[in-house]
Amino acid sequence: MYKRVTLLDTVKVPPEHLADVSTKMVKGLLQDKLEGQVDEDVGSVVSVIEVQDIGDGRVLPNEPGVYYEAEFDALTFDPQMQEVVEGEVVEVVSFGAFVGIGPVDGLLHVSQISDEYLAYDEAGQMLASRESNQTLGTGDTVRTRIVTKSIDERNPRDSKIGLTAKQVGLGKHNWLEAARERRKVQANAGEN
Repeated sequence: MYKRVTLLDTVKVPPEHLADVSTKMVKGLLQDKLEGQVDEDVGSVVSVIEVQDIGDGRVLPNEPGVYYEAEFDALTFDPQMQEVVEGEVVEVVSFGAFVGIGPVDGLLHVSQISDEYLAYDEAGQMLASRESNQTLGTGDTVRTRIVTKSIDERNPRDSKIGLTAKQVGLGKHNWLEAARERRKVQANAGEN
């Protein structure tokens, strides 16, 4: 889930930039320091949006530069268990599909895509069902639910998010549209 949060952090302004301490410069330093990092309380910092306040600077002995405490707004991404998310398939492998959800990828394991057997087509970079001719490939948009998450704060790229599409209302978008059409036809047939 994306959130806009207000945070406090300390930023070090190097000596060569002390004559020009501005919100724009502090924002740039905060962006370099925090964007892409994971915080246990707020999730992954996607973007520093706006610096609200810059406190008084502090000088530490034997340390070049001045340390400023800054209050700022940031856009964060913190995936929640059982949250329904939409994403694009970014890679298909023999054991499932990786789905881009925000700044991270989640794994949609082949056992969590469909009740049908899905064969891996390496040449076509897709998973395909022989029964219904449904396919899932790179670039497809899917709606999934987060079922597991293991966030690695030290190495955010090593975080693991498990997804499922095996519920009503989840799956590849054109599969969902086809299911809605079938329900309409069945409902109209029942009325006649």
